[in-house]
Amino acid sequence: MMKYNTELSIPVLGENGLAETAGWLQVYNVEPITREYMQTNMEYLPIGVGLPALCYADKPELPAEGFAIVRNADGQSWETVVDYRGVTAYATHDGTPHVITFLGALPESLTLLSPATKYDAWNGNEWVTDKEAQHQAVLESAKQELNRRISEAASAITMLNDAVDLGMATETETAQLEQWKKYRVLLNRLDLSTAPDINWPEKPGV
Repeated sequence: MMKYNTELSIPVLGENGLAETAGWLQVYNVEPITREYMQTNMEYLPIGVGLPALCYADKPELPAEGFAIVRNADGQSWETVVDYRGVTAYATHDGTPHVITFLGALPESLTLLSPATKYDAWNGNEWVTDKEAQHQAVLESAKQELNRRISEAASAITMLNDAVDLGMATETETAQLEQWKKYRVLLNRLDLSTAPDINWPEKPGV
């Protein structure tokens, strides 16, 4: 009979899951909600005691990149599921970005494809740009810019006209008045339908 034993005693588990012999067993722990594999550790099982909760004796295989290990719903085996956590997905109804925090496949309400513009709509397979809505938005932006420039020109012309009407204008102010008037005429002749490719006239120097 051997005096010493340098090996760990490994328990034998019966069909009922309880230890028939005492010893140390390497077990694999899972997270309680997602059932994702978390870590491995050694557990001592006395005779008649089963595995601790959320622990399993069968060793999982390491998954490929982009997948995670989870215990299946009935707790009988390991399985791999796709893992997009930390990846940005986009809501198919409006393109809003969301950082994925859950395991498993994406719902139909999310896609990994990013919309190219805020005028894109999801057709079930890809984003499709609403060209008309995009053009109308660009046209509206051009109209706002035109109105801003015309307002600026009108303000400058009003002040310079006061000096001219009162006979107080210098030669420089008279010349500036003419330049601002020409500038306003050119603004009113612009074809905004070419937006955003508009050749804006150069603003007079102050």
